[in-house]
Amino acid sequence: MLGTVLTVTLVAALVLVTARWRVVGDTVEAAARWSDTDVVVRISDGERLREWQHEGSPAGQSHPPGPHSRFRIGSITKTFVAAVVLQLVDEGKVELDGSIAAQLPEPIPGGARITVRQLMNHTSGLYDYMKEPGMSTNRWRGADRFRAYAPRDLLATAVRHEPYFAPGSRFRYSNTNYIALGLLIEHVTGHSYGNEIGDRILTPLRLSATTVPGHDPGLPAPALTAHRDIEGAGRMEVTEMNPSLDWAAGEMISTTADLDAFFAALLGGRLMRPASLDQMRETVPMGMGFHYGLGLQRFEPPCGADLWGHGGELLGYVSYAFRSTGGRSLTMVVGSAASSDALSMFAMVTATYCLA
Repeated sequence: MLGTVLTVTLVAALVLVTARWRVVGDTVEAAARWSDTDVVVRISDGERLREWQHEGSPAGQSHPPGPHSRFRIGSITKTFVAAVVLQLVDEGKVELDGSIAAQLPEPIPGGARITVRQLMNHTSGLYDYMKEPGMSTNRWRGADRFRAYAPRDLLATAVRHEPYFAPGSRFRYSNTNYIALGLLIEHVTGHSYGNEIGDRILTPLRLSATTVPGHDPGLPAPALTAHRDIEGAGRMEVTEMNPSLDWAAGEMISTTADLDAFFAALLGGRLMRPASLDQMRETVPMGMGFHYGLGLQRFEPPCGADLWGHGGELLGYVSYAFRSTGGRSLTMVVGSAASSDALSMFAMVTATYCLA
């Protein structure tokens, strides 16, 4: 009798798991076809790993999209930067609740009242330099997309404006915060923030497909190329650009496999002390089920436990990397995306976490 019950239970579980994979696959295909995009999805759950890819863009790819496709991860860069800052906190080189003015010799309005923590969780109130006309990498910039920017110039653009609000009084996402944090890393260590990410995270975790490109406009092969319909210009490839306008706020390149490995190490406590990881998980509300910690987002799915990770958007690319407390990860990129494509993300979360 017990054997019969176990057999029925196992069969039922297998049916549910098979149903989940089928729904995930259908969701990937639907997302790609609905919006003429290229979609790559990776789901891991302990030792189980499944990957999907679908080429939906009519422009086509020089390399078929897949788990080794490199893409621009946008603001997921912020989680790498935050991890390095918290390592420096662990080493006693940065004071998390100390003012940025006392730790970085750059002119920041109200810097004596803005803490490093407030920069990391976007409660500093600093103006977002990407709100300046022509300075958003989420928009088509024509020939200016190859223009080089210096991080101090980005910060200077921001500080010409009054802050949005008093430090710590509320949340407002501002890329300026992570420009300041990148400069803080460089001031404290004497090295480029990219080298610090490489030495502290990429090399130890063997994330060989992840890079900090600097001024290089190219995307290493195999590249997930991106296209967009540009008003007055038609269908344009938007893959290449000088990413220095994003710098520490969003310039990095990676793959779904490397991002999965990074968040597994980060949330598994391998990159910083437990107390610092706890600090990273202290969040403030963002809206739409999202909460922001120290370079880390918490998302409340329609079912199950909270998810931790980050999303990224940059012209032609939308990516998400999230992991549940139970260890199931969802890493995805939408290439040639026309918008933030939140619907695809919500659909994938539901398919991944709301079936057994």
